[in-house]
Amino acid sequence: MISEIECHGPGAATNWLRAKEQQRAAEGREWARQKLEEDIQSQARQAPALCPQRGAPLRKTRWRPMQLKTSLGEVNVQVQWGKSAALHQWVCPAREQWGLVAYQQVSPELQELVCFTATKTGSYEDAAVMMRRYGYVVSDDLIHRQVQQSGQACAALDLPMPPVPNHEPEFSVVIMMDGWLVRERGKHWGKKGGPPPDRQRVDWREVKSAVIYRLEQRAETASGRGMLVEKSIVACPPLTAPVDFGASVEAEARRRGLGRAKKVYIVIDGAIWLWDLARDRFKDAVLTLDFHHAAQHLWALAHELHGDDTVAARAWVEPLLHQLRHGEEHRVVQSLEELLAPIEQRSASSRKAVTREVEYLLNHKDHMHYQAREKERAPMGSGAVESLCRQLQNRFKSCGQFWSRKGLTHLLAINVLFKNQSAPFLWN
Repeated sequence: MISEIECHGPGAATNWLRAKEQQRAAEGREWARQKLEEDIQSQARQAPALCPQRGAPLRKTRWRPMQLKTSLGEVNVQVQWGKSAALHQWVCPAREQWGLVAYQQVSPELQELVCFTATKTGSYEDAAVMMRRYGYVVSDDLIHRQVQQSGQACAALDLPMPPVPNHEPEFSVVIMMDGWLVRERGKHWGKKGGPPPDRQRVDWREVKSAVIYRLEQRAETASGRGMLVEKSIVACPPLTAPVDFGASVEAEARRRGLGRAKKVYIVIDGAIWLWDLARDRFKDAVLTLDFHHAAQHLWALAHELHGDDTVAARAWVEPLLHQLRHGEEHRVVQSLEELLAPIEQRSASSRKAVTREVEYLLNHKDHMHYQAREKERAPMGSGAVESLCRQLQNRFKSCGQFWSRKGLTHLLAINVLFKNQSAPFLWN
């Protein structure tokens, strides 16, 4: 005979609770779906039979069924269609009023949900599985289609300037820029046959990215780890010209208050195109070479002078790093200039390598005032944009991901929209 404890133990109670919770959730969702269907049908009946663009009465009006996939499930309603004499085509005033484009069968709310999920998962298949787990019955094909349509709409989206507060305190703007590589399908992608040496199945392309924030929005956790309270990003698809990327960065920076900033700080690594862009677009900005990047070049110089990972190399470079970090960059510059004196006992290749590293650092001697930046609470390194690049790579550079240009461009645009909290401007 089964005991009462076995019948009513913790496992049985939990199962009953879970089943009851699922039952009530399903009932609530169905009730909400029915109410939404009623609301949509009521609004469709009230929509006047007028041309949405010209306001003239429609001819040959008739009612037709319409299915619409929503976040609450599929709804079925009747909507009125009519012939517009001005447009010479059939139109549906209710669909126009709801902001649905031709043949659209997915509600804006569901569009936003599937697009957001697609940016947070590793694939469209994973996004569909996650959504189904939370009660949204959608396919990976539907998610892919909505991302492509919404991503294409992003290109025509004109984001408004945020309102300016009446009593805005002084602030400074920080801009960090960098690039990262993504795998695209090459011109011979998917072709059968053995790959000859010149067959190009995969192309590595750079995605130019930027992080923009106000200096006053930097904070620290209890453990001392830096964090940004608010930030915005820019990420442009492969083969975007530096001038176009610069225009996008400037436009987003202006939305974040660039024109009203007391000071503008730009932190970048050694890529020549980044420095050209910074001087062209932000000529009055304070330019800083990423400290970690400068340290890498000093270490490369130390290894060239004293051998890789030797005690002598460490003894030579550590005092220079300390000086660079603590306001004695002029002494570092002096030490570097002394290295340019001809040293006959070195080989030609070694002299060339030393000269290259020294001249690189001397070219950036005005961009290495790290103690001054610290006193201004400005960043010395480009960690924020490097973190962004890693976040984006987690979505776009997983194992086995090889993108078409269109697919990458559209999902990247959606990703940027959500990270900048600008999604309502697209789906409203």
